[in-house]
Amino acid sequence: MYAVIKTGGKQYRVQQGDVIYVEKLDVEEGSAVNFDVLMLGNDDNVAIGTPVVEGAKVEGKVLSQLKSAKVVVYKYKAKKNERKKQGHRQPYTKVEITAVQG
Repeated sequence: MYAVIKTGGKQYRVQQGDVIYVEKLDVEEGSAVNFDVLMLGNDDNVAIGTPVVEGAKVEGKVLSQLKSAKVVVYKYKAKKNERKKQGHRQPYTKVEITAVQG
């Protein structure tokens, strides 16, 4: 059985045992987290929610809180002596899907 969940403005297709990286969740490591189920299905039938599937639940366990690789933004204007260097590391959360119920 698989499900489509929504978190952090993005949608993910998950099934039990998957490890996904989502936008940072304000949850401690090792704690459980629940997601909204937009679609639930298996090989034979599919249930599509309006907007969520009633009675369906996806549970996950937070494995760690991480940051992505650094992205360097460098702005430069020729002949104007203008330079600006800026770095960014996007925070994200590593989640293991423990149960898909529906």
